[in-house]
Amino acid sequence: MVLLRRVIGDALRARRQGQHRTLREVSTAANVSLGYLSEIERGQKEASSELLAAICDALGARLSELLSEVSNTLALAENMEGVLVPLEEQATSDGDVSVSVRQESPLKATLHATRKPKRDIVYAA
Repeated sequence: MVLLRRVIGDALRARRQGQHRTLREVSTAANVSLGYLSEIERGQKEASSELLAAICDALGARLSELLSEVSNTLALAENMEGVLVPLEEQATSDGDVSVSVRQESPLKATLHATRKPKRDIVYAA
C-alpha cells in the first residue's frame, strides 16, 4: 500500500528542490525544525494540516495545490497493478536469463537478473 505521508513528503521535496532551496531555508521560513522537515520529506513523520500549510506557505504554494498533486499521484498508483497490493515475488525465465522481482515495501522493489554462464563448446576429434 502507498503511504500517504510518503507521497506528501515526495511532493514537498520536489517543490523545494524545484525552487533550488535548501531544507534550512524552508524550515526557517516555515518555522519548523530542519530535522523534522527532513523527516516529513522522507515520509517518516506525518505533518499536521497546520504544519503542512506553513510549509506550503514557505514554498509559495497553496495547501490545496499540494493535496491535489498528492491526490493525482495516489489515483495513478491505484491503477498500477501491485502498487497498492504488494506482490510478494514474481519470477520468469527464458532458459538463459532468469529475472525475479521482489516487492520489499510499498514503493521499493528489487529486480534481480541472472544469466546462465556460456559454456565453451569442446569438440572431440
